[in-house]
Amino acid sequence: MVGRDGGGRAQPARQPARPVRASTRTKIRTVDNVAVVGHPLAGHLLGGLRDGRTEPERFRALSHRLATVLVIEATRGLDTAEQTVDTPLAPAAVRRIDRNVVAVPVLRAGLGLLEPVTQLLPDVQVGHVGLERDDETLQPTSYYLKVPPLERSTVLLLDPMLATGGSASFASRLLKDRGARDLRLVCVVAAPEGVARMASDHPEVRVVTAAVDERLDDSGFIVPGLGDFGDRLFGTP
Repeated sequence: MVGRDGGGRAQPARQPARPVRASTRTKIRTVDNVAVVGHPLAGHLLGGLRDGRTEPERFRALSHRLATVLVIEATRGLDTAEQTVDTPLAPAAVRRIDRNVVAVPVLRAGLGLLEPVTQLLPDVQVGHVGLERDDETLQPTSYYLKVPPLERSTVLLLDPMLATGGSASFASRLLKDRGARDLRLVCVVAAPEGVARMASDHPEVRVVTAAVDERLDDSGFIVPGLGDFGDRLFGTP
């Protein structure tokens, strides 16, 4: 088909634009100690969390769903053991997790990532670490730590925002001092500065996140980030 321009000359008909579709395959971009979950669902859920108009109730629901995606990746490679079960038709060989798992949320924001862990792993043990950040130095201090024995467990440290990396590094050191040897950090968004800090201080700790953002601002917040995760989770100003 042809059309005509303003001068009457024949022009090829304009073809309708074809939609560009992203691959639906799960992509895990691993750089050194960081795994960025590139699943379309992770990106979709993160988009809702980033939106400043998202109310606390919806924010909590999105956090729960995204944490489920992240924890599935964070538990990749757990030890399993073969067992036999009886299906309605015949015996079947199955593989079940054969490793104790401990989840340790960093209070208070890390609580937003805890419930998906307990739902996916009903036998999980739970510890807690309480940290505060000095607003001037941006350095963490501990006010609470209670964890079960960690020596023979895979430990999931739940800290939604890996900003300067100070809190995550400090918490990792606390858990290592309590015996943690297989430690994995689950966060929603990371900054390059935090990634570098963890790689320097704890190169053996695998970081699982939905995104590594551009930078930190002068106040230590991740840009573009999603604001203060704890405040938005609990609806506090």
